[in-house]
Amino acid sequence: MKTQAITLEHPLSRGETKIGTLTLRRPNAGALRGISLRSIMDMDVSAIAMLLPRISEPTLIETDVDAMDPADLLQAGMVVASFFLPQRLLDDVQNPGTFPT
Repeated sequence: MKTQAITLEHPLSRGETKIGTLTLRRPNAGALRGISLRSIMDMDVSAIAMLLPRISEPTLIETDVDAMDPADLLQAGMVVASFFLPQRLLDDVQNPGTFPT
């Protein structure tokens, strides 16, 4: 999975524009520069806030991330963390009851 769209529970306002949906793309090494992978997996708010502007469409700015509702920030963090899971683990989560081979 290279991108995933999320619907925000509480849309962001940027002037007269409302941002209700974000598309997050799988980060490459450049987007991860200066951010600890462990911090991302621990759902560290600062790490997620640093990464989101680098991988979001529309591109978020710092004030957008700061204004995000905690539920939306958590949802975005969970999507980001899922980008680091091996595909077989994602398949197991999406198809419960199947046994890994």
